[in-house]
Amino acid sequence: MSEFRAMKTSSSAAPRWVKAILHWPTFGCLLRVGLASAYLIGGVDKAMDFPGAVAEQAHFGLQPATLWAVLAIAVELIGSVLLIVNRQVWLAAGALGVLTLVAMGVANNFWDLSGQARFMAKNAFFEHLGLICGLAMAARIAVLERKGAA
Repeated sequence: MSEFRAMKTSSSAAPRWVKAILHWPTFGCLLRVGLASAYLIGGVDKAMDFPGAVAEQAHFGLQPATLWAVLAIAVELIGSVLLIVNRQVWLAAGALGVLTLVAMGVANNFWDLSGQARFMAKNAFFEHLGLICGLAMAARIAVLERKGAA
């Protein structure tokens, strides 16, 4: 028995209305749009204000800043689209996850801070960790769904 089938049968305790929502095909797309939304908006914003995107990379010590800005825009836009259309989700989630991991290390370095700055950076760090886990879960679901359909 596949792991995905085992997961489906173990969810029998969920109320019927919850199952109906979870099995609704459009719901999966809405979840992927929600997961990708911060990246999609960030990529569009950076593309629309490229000097600002370069300045942001330089502010966090990422050099050459122009290259990092181009990479961030490409990963955010291409990764978001792939995730939303449910194609190569493993690649999209991996790329967005690595980008998020880099951002966590340079922008949310709570271990070097104190007081309110530490509090805010620590919260942002773990919010980003949650995003990475959500991306990994989306990739896992996509792979298991394809495996079950094969």
